[in-house]
Amino acid sequence: MNDAQGRKRSRAGGRAGNKARAGSSVIEQMPWRIPVVPDAPIEPLNADGVQRIHATAMRILREIGIEMLNPEACAILKQAGCAVTGTNVRMDEDFVMEMVRRAPSQFIVTPRNQEREVILGGRHMAFVNVSSPPNAWDLERGKRSGDFESFREFVKLTQYFNCIHIAGGYPVEPVDIHPSVRHLDCLYEKLVLTDKVVHAYSLGAERVEDVMEMVRLAGGLTHAEFEAKPRMYTNINSVSPLKHDYPMLDGAMRHARRNQPVVVTPFTLAGAMAPVTMAGAVALSLAEALSAIALLQYIRPGCPVAIGTFTSNVDMRSGAPAFGTPEYMRATQMTGQLVRFYGVPLRSSGVCASNVPDAQGMWETCNSLWAAVQSGTNMVYHAAGWLEGGLIASPEKFVMDCEVLQMIQRYCEPETFATTDDDLAFEAIREVGAGGHYFGCQHTQDRYQTAFYAPFLADWRNFEAWHQDGGVWTAERAHRLYKQILAEFTPPEIEGDRLEDLSRFVARRKQEGGVPTDF
Repeated sequence: MNDAQGRKRSRAGGRAGNKARAGSSVIEQMPWRIPVVPDAPIEPLNADGVQRIHATAMRILREIGIEMLNPEACAILKQAGCAVTGTNVRMDEDFVMEMVRRAPSQFIVTPRNQEREVILGGRHMAFVNVSSPPNAWDLERGKRSGDFESFREFVKLTQYFNCIHIAGGYPVEPVDIHPSVRHLDCLYEKLVLTDKVVHAYSLGAERVEDVMEMVRLAGGLTHAEFEAKPRMYTNINSVSPLKHDYPMLDGAMRHARRNQPVVVTPFTLAGAMAPVTMAGAVALSLAEALSAIALLQYIRPGCPVAIGTFTSNVDMRSGAPAFGTPEYMRATQMTGQLVRFYGVPLRSSGVCASNVPDAQGMWETCNSLWAAVQSGTNMVYHAAGWLEGGLIASPEKFVMDCEVLQMIQRYCEPETFATTDDDLAFEAIREVGAGGHYFGCQHTQDRYQTAFYAPFLADWRNFEAWHQDGGVWTAERAHRLYKQILAEFTPPEIEGDRLEDLSRFVARRKQEGGVPTDF
């Protein structure tokens, strides 16, 4: 519908859209806000099923135990009364559940821009950028090893899109920066080019301590202010099956002691690192996650934690990981039920196995994202930009995924299912009567600009109009859009003294040699 001759419709999903805070006018997008899912989660398990999976997870920890390849963690758990033999730790249900009950069901993470704080828990759902691929791919340059230029491009996209709430791990690993100082360069760019919540990799004590200090400096915080509330977070992965490695546990314990959130995400692929059945894979995954959470709650009762699910399956013909499958969706829903039983926030992912941003990539990612909605997920990792099972980050896919994320955000808004007198529109129905149309009635005229979701990437024209305009396919449109966003990107403001403190810290740590790379 046009308002006056030739003026484009401007609909932003129930409310007026806003230009991105990065300062670009490339697209009209939906405002910054954390979606709240109004629907009850899908619960494929009955009460007996929940108890059976829980009991199996507890039996795994009690009878088999888990390898904790960190002497400090083993010593702490031995002090707590767990059975420790070498690196094997066994713990009983009473201890695990006592520790889990200490964890908060919801918490807020506040970055340097307090307007970008993120609520994790309840029915809130925050989206995280793609994190940790070693390679990048785009339509111009093809597949290549990750580099610092590509890293900075993805960080800018992360800042630009309001539907991305958290700047998680490196959106692509910049292998042209030496590992000893990579975290310094990467976190500096993330803290300067974005004002969103950031993440520290738990890959050595020095990296973790450096990142926490950089977050503190960028926020202009005292040490007491930094530890008074969550300001950042880490995500750790177990080494499935049934193993936690040294650096991940070390980083998790350092975060817990300073009251910074830890997301514990086992990477369990059914048929490979987990049983081929979904119930068995979920039980194993929960045992791994709960063992680490019990450790962290014993160290600092009440520290913020979340359980992550990354349970999918493999292609039994090749052994390759598969994502966005029916089994992945069910495993995510099942884990959501159990995590609500434990009373902590849930993390899942928007993932696919496709190698390029094609139809397969989008249907698998959509399956993953809607499984997140259905499961009561609070933090959706890899929500935009993921390809090749996590081996590739793509800017075109990033833009395409953000269209889906905005649709999910719109789906969650109360306006879409309101039943006020205005929404029921009886007088409009009377006005139009039988056989008429609603284009010209006042009820429509008053609402048409904000009535429906307005895409920034999808092309809703008919074939002839689309073809006459060049017949540009979706990935090509996304490529053009990402280039426009980068060309007009303006970093968010950061106070001068904070920037100077951050720069001095990075320079000093580089002069000291960064961190050891032989742990």
